Amino acid sequence: MVQEHAEVLKYPLPNEHTLEPPAAWAELRGKCPVAHVTFPSGDAARLLTRYDDVKALLADPRFERSGTGEDAARISAGEYDALTNSEMAAVLPGSGEGHLVWRRQLNKWFTAKQMARLRPRIAETAERLVNEMTAKGAPADLKADLGFPLPVWVICEILGVPESDRDKFSYWSDTMLNLDRYTADEMRASQAEFTAYLAAHVAAKREHPGDDLLSELANDPEFPFPDAALIATGQGLLVAGHETTANMIGKMTAMLLADRSRWEALLADPTLVRPAVEEALRLDVNAGFGMIRYVDQEIAIAGETIAPGTTVVCSMAAANRDEAVFDNAAEMDLARTPNPHLAFGAGLHSCLGQALARTELQVTLEVLLRKLPTLELAVPESDLEKVEGLLVGGLVAVPVRW
Repeated sequence: MVQEHAEVLKYPLPNEHTLEPPAAWAELRGKCPVAHVTFPSGDAARLLTRYDDVKALLADPRFERSGTGEDAARISAGEYDALTNSEMAAVLPGSGEGHLVWRRQLNKWFTAKQMARLRPRIAETAERLVNEMTAKGAPADLKADLGFPLPVWVICEILGVPESDRDKFSYWSDTMLNLDRYTADEMRASQAEFTAYLAAHVAAKREHPGDDLLSELANDPEFPFPDAALIATGQGLLVAGHETTANMIGKMTAMLLADRSRWEALLADPTLVRPAVEEALRLDVNAGFGMIRYVDQEIAIAGETIAPGTTVVCSMAAANRDEAVFDNAAEMDLARTPNPHLAFGAGLHSCLGQALARTELQVTLEVLLRKLPTLELAVPESDLEKVEGLLVGGLVAVPVRW
């Protein structure tokens, strides 16, 4: 696919498959690694699909995740883009020392030590949810019964917010991650509700702190966070902390069950759980939109000059199938090691909660293998439906039986 300058692809690229990639990925990597695309907003951007290009740009500290200038591409359709117009986008530092301080303060809640402390409770919650699912009988929707409620419980524990409000979080999150599912008025109203909810929560944490992240940040004498930053942090963690992992639990399980020999291999050798999780992350074709970088100075990528004022989207999912980096990149190798995939990004803006996501995915798989060894998809793989209209990718449902 040699892309002429005038040829512009619509992004996200269409894909008729659920668990397999669009053919365009390999074609672009081979012949047009810096493609011209338009977002759902209609704005122009460039698309990277090669591993080395994607990793280099994501790790380049010169470029921020999004641009606020007039020449920065808007993502969502309509005149309101929740990601760039939200309190979160306006308040949280995107680069420099402020960003480093913010990350350092949050990092202590996502360390290996914290994950080891949380792991038994995550396993206990996963077992409870599986027991409730099996008590209702098969078939069941693994995403609704396990994939969604587990990470919501975890992030609510970390933030000290009530799990009972999880349906509100889900709606607020979806509007923030909107591509073309919600109107501008719906998005504005939703974000106002989200901000008001967290403002009240932050005020309560200042007055009556608990053993949670927001309480610590709200009452830290060394690095006092203003209310707006605390609200934005809560928004970001609630959105990122449940939406992506909830979807990944369903996608990972579907990938492993689509070829029964994979599930049998894990039953025979549970030590494969950790590399299997990494391989599922690498092979995820419905990872979502990708990571945005706003290029405000001229750079060269794959022999092309990118002009200042260009918005570039990095497709980590396409990069993760680059044959130049991964042997037999299209194959699911449950024992693949090393596995330097880019599912969590790279550099200073790599996913803050990746240790938490890995822990939740590993624990979920361990619990399912132990409690439901006969688990299987209740529908043909071809009947699985993809989530549409959101920045994150996933499956609408994951019907299973046992």
